[in-house]
Amino acid sequence: MTADIDEQPAGYERLLSTQHATPIARVAAAIAERRPRHVVFTARGTSDHAALYGAYLSEIRLGLPAGLASPSAVTLFGARPDLSDALVVGVSQSGGSPDLTEVLRVARDSGALTLAVTNAPDSPLATTAELAVDIAAGHERAVAATKTYTAELLALLMLVEGIRAGDGALPAEERRALADLPELAARTLTDPVAAQLAPRYRFAAQIVTTGRGYAYPTAREAALKLMETSYLPALAFSGADLLHGPLAMTDPDVPVLAVVGSGPGGRSMGEVLPRLGERRADVVVVGSAAIDGATRLAVPEVDERYAPLLDILPLQRLALALALTRGEDPDAPRGLKKVTATM
Repeated sequence: MTADIDEQPAGYERLLSTQHATPIARVAAAIAERRPRHVVFTARGTSDHAALYGAYLSEIRLGLPAGLASPSAVTLFGARPDLSDALVVGVSQSGGSPDLTEVLRVARDSGALTLAVTNAPDSPLATTAELAVDIAAGHERAVAATKTYTAELLALLMLVEGIRAGDGALPAEERRALADLPELAARTLTDPVAAQLAPRYRFAAQIVTTGRGYAYPTAREAALKLMETSYLPALAFSGADLLHGPLAMTDPDVPVLAVVGSGPGGRSMGEVLPRLGERRADVVVVGSAAIDGATRLAVPEVDERYAPLLDILPLQRLALALALTRGEDPDAPRGLKKVTATM
């Protein structure tokens, strides 16, 4: 898991290279030409959080309604939704889950434009879809996904911005900004604070993660990593949903990891953090700015669209360090396999 985490800056650089950016641009151009009216994502586990990020991008940047499909509606209940005007995107590191492949097959039969975003270009998911994007993350050693998650995020970002441009090519300003990501990611990973926090939460019984907008997928992915590697019950909430009841469970014994960016989503967390302070919750903020009364996992300030590619890095480090502190093996979580086949 350590090696996988450390490879992410190089993974960003690889995906942004002409070799991999050009095929993504071609896919983006093909989608733009088809002019879908809405976007449906299908995914499981970690990839579901990348898909959620893709849904935010689709609605905010493309102005297209977007949502996440329920694969069981197709595979268990035999539903055949009319997706003739949709772009249906399957997101999967392995591309090997039968239910996601079946969703794309049914969607394609109904006239949808289908796309696979995967680390396995020869997988069933990729061969079933009309279009495919290779996230080019390379072999992932640990069961808990890290570098494939961030590669999915970057591939979806490049894809959406290419669709928005119309011809698939990223605008020059976008390319310049993305070119800084590898160095910013490497800098973020050198910060020792995440590992230093692990002993503080060695005996935690539960933890809450929260964020809004683009940060919400990060909160959900952080919760999953903590559950996978440390077997620590972790609940992820939108910052808005946290105020609608779950806030009552927070207290000094329930740590809260809050992802607070510098854009609209981050600013809206200004309503949440004081309420957590009233509950005397143990708050750790992931963000570029210090927050009074909270420990900070520092990340460089970037456009809020890019922040998920950096914010998750110290949280991966924290999950890794906490698992080791609690005497667990984060490379081989009990009961889990790298590829989970669901129907």
